[in-house]
Amino acid sequence: MALVQTRLATADDLEGVAALFDGYRMFYGKPSDLTAARGFIAERMESGDSVIIVAEADGQLIGFVQLYPSFSSVRMDRIMILNDLFVAPDHRAVGAGRALLDAATKWARRIGAVRMTLSTAEDNVAAQQVYEKAGWAHEIAFRTYNLELAN
Repeated sequence: MALVQTRLATADDLEGVAALFDGYRMFYGKPSDLTAARGFIAERMESGDSVIIVAEADGQLIGFVQLYPSFSSVRMDRIMILNDLFVAPDHRAVGAGRALLDAATKWARRIGAVRMTLSTAEDNVAAQQVYEKAGWAHEIAFRTYNLELAN
């Protein structure tokens, strides 16, 4: 396996990112829908309401991370939500996840964010280990609630 490199995604990466995003959604139990995945990613890229960083090796996209800007009212400053991180199954354990985390952190610092936050499934132990090795701390002081508004 070649060295993993990261960079900001461009419009030329749409098809590759869409396929990875579809894999990400399937990992979380959603059915494959490449057309909808492509539309969602294209809209994020066109509107600029998220930042997508890709990992590649041997000229092939093997993973991505998607960040959404937000704000902390208490800190009165910018934060970034790391909403999606996915590495293709046949490219795991080569450092792509860590490289994506590092690239996301570097980008967030560069734009002046004061914190990054993420959520992952309780049973996603492999990802939790990567996050913790990268210095992320498991939050225990706050409880997260969700209210589903649509399917």
